[in-house]
Amino acid sequence: MNVPESSAPRDHHQAQQPGTTIGVYPRAVLNELPAYVAGKPSGEVPGLRSYKLSSNENPYAPVPAVIDKLAELFSAAPTEDHERPAGEILNRYPDTMYTALRQELGATLDVDPDDIVIGAGSLGALTQLVSTLAGTSADGTRDEVIIPWRSFEAYPIVVLSAGAQDIRVPLLADGRHDLQAMADALTPATRMIMLCSPNNPTGPVLTTAEVDEFMAKIPADVLVVLDEAYVEFIEDPQAVNGLEFFARYPNAAVVRTFSKAHGLANLRIGYALVHPDLMPHVRVMATPFATSTIAETAAITSLQNLDQVHKRVAIVQQQRRWVLSELHAMGIQVPESSANFFWLDLRERTPEFVQKAATWGLSVRGFGQEGVRVTIGEAEANERLLQMVAEFFNVSR
Repeated sequence: MNVPESSAPRDHHQAQQPGTTIGVYPRAVLNELPAYVAGKPSGEVPGLRSYKLSSNENPYAPVPAVIDKLAELFSAAPTEDHERPAGEILNRYPDTMYTALRQELGATLDVDPDDIVIGAGSLGALTQLVSTLAGTSADGTRDEVIIPWRSFEAYPIVVLSAGAQDIRVPLLADGRHDLQAMADALTPATRMIMLCSPNNPTGPVLTTAEVDEFMAKIPADVLVVLDEAYVEFIEDPQAVNGLEFFARYPNAAVVRTFSKAHGLANLRIGYALVHPDLMPHVRVMATPFATSTIAETAAITSLQNLDQVHKRVAIVQQQRRWVLSELHAMGIQVPESSANFFWLDLRERTPEFVQKAATWGLSVRGFGQEGVRVTIGEAEANERLLQMVAEFFNVSR
């Protein structure tokens, strides 16, 4: 649907007549929004188990303690007065401040719980930040948000929806941020800069040294947000550490999620670290009851069992190292990924690869004519993927 170029108020409104075409129309900015394309499951292939490698999901379930805690939550015995039946939690609103989770995160990360805001996934927390800082001024000019590109495809959607303008700075040839170009893109209208480490969908991390050099070029009134959705999968000791980054810079914020390493994608819970001077304004923009007590309970329990979470992460890391080494052995060059996925720079062959994978019972995430992102999945899925890649490129393993 095309949206009218201007959605400014009309001089007068005509009454809607029964049976006529609807006259209500959305904001014109919707014409600018790219569509968010979620990863799709593979279709059924006779004789093959299908694997979804298109959404960067953790192939492993949450730790057993989380499952047990949620079962306990729903099967709790009624109190003596029988006024609290099992499952009552569903008809009560959550604590809108998610105090228990913020306290658990504060203890786990060694940060002040008051510096933590909980959102519906890291994207929910990021949306609060963007809505707080960037939009359209009274004179109609747009604030600007600098983003690496290609990166997380929701960035332009969130920025444009807020009424601001996204400034996309192309990645380097190796899939890394071009930090110098991002600094050069600064204008008086810049309000925010997004950094993504590891970068989704290409996989490389930012190093502490290069981020420190970058921050020396950024004005104090520009917020730099570090998106660490995949931080738990990083093994590179030189990678920027979000907690240290946040502690070092007053104009820094960090967003993280429980969707990936913790395996809680369906519960939609994440958080942001925000400095005290900005936090009251961010809380004003919060969606009340953005997530649930169920999600909060699962996140707390997962934090209390980090040793088991790390064991699951270690399996994914081992599989990632193996897959990348196999690809390199076949002569297939991919960016050095520190996430639970990798990137194939296939350009015009992207649709062909996606279709080929589907015939092997594998769904992967294609990005137009740019390339393909493949999630590290179960061992069998990874082995099948490598076999398919060898056939696609006509190389031997």
